Amino acid sequence: MKQVPICEKVNLTLEEAAAYFGIGINKIRELSNDERCGFVLYVGTKRLIKRKAFEKFLEQCYSI
Repeated sequence: MKQVPICEKVNLTLEEAAAYFGIGINKIRELSNDERCGFVLYVGTKRLIKRKAFEKFLEQCYSI
């Protein structure tokens, strides 16, 4: 099975998002706990981060 590079994935696991953005897993989990969070996608109980939506979210933040 071919591995897709993280930079080409649309959705990232918490671990991949932490590595890609340089933010801790616990901080990403905390940010995505909000019900109105626009960058989280649940597949069953698995939490995925929408990469482009999270990039836009981070661009608007001064600090997290």
